[in-house]
Amino acid sequence: MSMLGKSGVEVSPLSFGAAAIGNLFTAVSDEQAYEAVDAAWSGGIRYFDTAPHYGLGLAERRLGGALRDRPRSEYTVSTKVGRRLEPASAGSGGDDLDNGFAVPATHRRVWDFSADGIRRSLDASLERLGLDHVDAVYLHDPDDHAEQAFREAYPALEKLRAEGVLGAIGAGMNQTEMLTRFVRDTDVDVVLCAGRYTLLDHRALTDLLPAAEERGTSVVIGGAFNSGLLADPRPGATYNYAAASPELLDRALRLKEIAERHGTTLRAAALAFPAAHPTVASVLVGARSPYEVRDCAEQFAAPVPAAFWQELRAENLLPSDAPVPVQEPS
Repeated sequence: MSMLGKSGVEVSPLSFGAAAIGNLFTAVSDEQAYEAVDAAWSGGIRYFDTAPHYGLGLAERRLGGALRDRPRSEYTVSTKVGRRLEPASAGSGGDDLDNGFAVPATHRRVWDFSADGIRRSLDASLERLGLDHVDAVYLHDPDDHAEQAFREAYPALEKLRAEGVLGAIGAGMNQTEMLTRFVRDTDVDVVLCAGRYTLLDHRALTDLLPAAEERGTSVVIGGAFNSGLLADPRPGATYNYAAASPELLDRALRLKEIAERHGTTLRAAALAFPAAHPTVASVLVGARSPYEVRDCAEQFAAPVPAAFWQELRAENLLPSDAPVPVQEPS
């Protein structure tokens, strides 16, 4: 277990992202969602991340239900603020697939990084989760709301932390620039960086990770598979939720070929790479089935040979200053 900054909140090295059990892209049954969480628990995962955005609250409700009979002191839950959910107008109908979730459009998202909005969003999340507190809260995708996020939302989280309502505060985004600003200009405990520190995207190594190391801020890495390409590189695979370019597909296939030649898998290497950085407290994986969860846990536990990393560096597929796992002597 690793601590998030100086917060006292501990997380497991591998963590469960609940977007998929919020019906990301395709529907998942309640039973399958619960089985996925059970498989995560059986695999040693004790950190679970969710958000109101995921399935218009469905992911929070399912995660809360799946964890309800577990000892509260034995797991860590984070959720996010910045998008409040309001009931949709009567008769609006339709689904939420335009936002990526296969759920009825019973609510609409309202961007709100005001101090009042932060508290209202968190209160609603606690109700959906069935919890009296969460361990960590992230400002969710404040890309287009930077000034309100820094001026109003962050101080609101800081106040909630001081009141003991939650343990750790941070921001979660698909970019490094603003996360670096959070690390340098605020007292966040953790940032969640999705898709920007992977075998195919090393940009967090330039700004975010050095800043976090200097400030003692923890980093949680999401999107280690870049939304699919590093899990199964093939024509039609997605890279950061869009079709992968031929160049990226070729690079991923090259990584897969090298991994298999060294007796490992691309999935294992993709999970091991971000975990090796000293500021990374946890690697967050999204899974929609017990099979996917078990596979991630097995791949994460599998050692990746040192020769694999050496070849990546020799082939300029990995920056020379990127930390890689250190093999323990047998």
